[in-house]
Amino acid sequence: MLDFRVRTFLTACDTLNFTKAARELCITQPAVSQHIRYLEESYGVTLFSHEGKVTRLTSAGIALRDTMRQMATDEARLRERLASGADAPAAVSFGVTMTVGEYAVAAPLAAYLRRHPQARVSVTLGNTASLLARLDAGEIDFALVEGNFDRTGRGTLPYSTEEFVAACASGHRFAREPRVLDDLLDQRLVVRERGSGTRAILEQSLALRNLRVEDFRQRVQVGSIHGIIQLLRYDCGVSFLYRTALEGDLGRGELRLIELEGFPLRHDFAFVWNAGSVFAEEVRRTCAELCELGRAELETDRA
Repeated sequence: MLDFRVRTFLTACDTLNFTKAARELCITQPAVSQHIRYLEESYGVTLFSHEGKVTRLTSAGIALRDTMRQMATDEARLRERLASGADAPAAVSFGVTMTVGEYAVAAPLAAYLRRHPQARVSVTLGNTASLLARLDAGEIDFALVEGNFDRTGRGTLPYSTEEFVAACASGHRFAREPRVLDDLLDQRLVVRERGSGTRAILEQSLALRNLRVEDFRQRVQVGSIHGIIQLLRYDCGVSFLYRTALEGDLGRGELRLIELEGFPLRHDFAFVWNAGSVFAEEVRRTCAELCELGRAELETDRA
């Protein structure tokens, strides 16, 4: 059980205001200050810096916050497990990004459920940034994400390597067939929102060519891969996304790839979890099992 002063500290980390923390905890502001001072004396460090009315965490404060948040998450998970009883079916809560969730994870998840018919599974869809935030907050056990992310303090396991391609409607006509990415700047770009892995990979590729999303003549931002594909079918522009999401449309001849120098790119989908959790090895085994099932399903499809 976490010390009540740790609870005070974590609330103060969220608010960065001792008065607000006191209000949320229904205690006095001097009590908040006393709790923080106790922790500072116990660890021999300063946890907060105060400059005028601005309160910030010190580097030691950040380290303690991250460790204590993980401990709080683990404690909550342990409480739930103990309350459910030793014979309760396994509970698995994870998040997947839009591309993975809509097009790549259904088959291995179905195989997992066949192998573990009593398992209680909860799946959350979101972009990479939102899922990592939920992972840090202890709301999910792990995530399957695309794009680039900070791996500090995280365990990771590659799931698959996918092609990242440029695409448009099969009937789309260019004034001149594009050869390089710059040749598409006069087109309408259909793109995911900021925070998505797909958007991050595109922005990184553009930056290597000294370009930005804003350099396209027109932009339409859509919050789902399915929405982007729908607009491409109606010939509303060009887009960049994972080929796995396009296979059906390419096979039916509704969409086509745009052959560009430097494309397709190849990028990993990866499982990620908090390496500091006492449940990290258990989570890693679940991720490894899903990887195994995903490969088996892929081999079955190819056969």
